Amino acid sequence: MARIVDEAQNVVGEKIKKYRMERKLSQKDLSEKLEVYAIYICRGSISRIESHERTVTDFELRAMAKVLCVSIEELYEEKNI
Repeated sequence: MARIVDEAQNVVGEKIKKYRMERKLSQKDLSEKLEVYAIYICRGSISRIESHERTVTDFELRAMAKVLCVSIEELYEEKNI
């Protein structure tokens, strides 16, 4: 079932992109590394997550945090807090 929506549906997309780029991973690299955790998200879906167009499940979020070597809390932190 597709999880594509019309308005911003996740608050972690910007941070996922930030940490992915800091680690010099392409969207395809991130997609492939998530497979180790049995999370199958194509490159296009990574793009939609980063642009807040796709929701993220708790299982996906946990695996992304592991791949990006950050805590889940770091993915939720706001810029000016």
